Amino acid sequence: MAEAFTAGVKPGGLTDDTQIRILLCYLIKTAGPLTRDTLQGALLQEQLVNYFEFADALAEVQKQGLVSCADEQYSITDKGASVASTLAHDLPRTVRESAIRAVMQIQSWRHKAASNRAHVEEKGGKYVVWCNIGDLGSDVFQLQLTMPDKLTAEMTKNMFIAHGSDIYSKLMDMLTQPGTDDDRPPEALL
Repeated sequence: MAEAFTAGVKPGGLTDDTQIRILLCYLIKTAGPLTRDTLQGALLQEQLVNYFEFADALAEVQKQGLVSCADEQYSITDKGASVASTLAHDLPRTVRESAIRAVMQIQSWRHKAASNRAHVEEKGGKYVVWCNIGDLGSDVFQLQLTMPDKLTAEMTKNMFIAHGSDIYSKLMDMLTQPGTDDDRPPEALL
């Protein structure tokens, strides 16, 4: 078996090119179809493989007919599914679990980012975070927040993308649920 480059691979990650190809088949079979960006992001984020070995292995599994690519989505073939089913247990369990968890996190983030959008603009030394939630082609919620610095603004943007739907739900609950008499303005009590 050929040894893979180990730069950027944490201890316990994969350093064998055959294992990397098996992992790719396993991921695509289990969570696919997947884009190259999702596969790459998951495996590199978890430091399970080296970038160059990832690129070589992905090209090789496609060349061997273990996966196919259409519309930038990699899908498992029957041959690849057989490899994944037969050999996946040769991979360390922690590697399989870590890779699947990372793929799911990336997919979840992308799904949320499609409806929970945010961007940062600098205005007069302040940073404005524009937050929107879209549904059926139009915005159903908009929020503008001013932050003191770029780092805080970027963090706020990312947190809104991750949790915007929860924020919207809680805000709507607070605005529409009947409250106590202490929560209502005096004129509403008459």
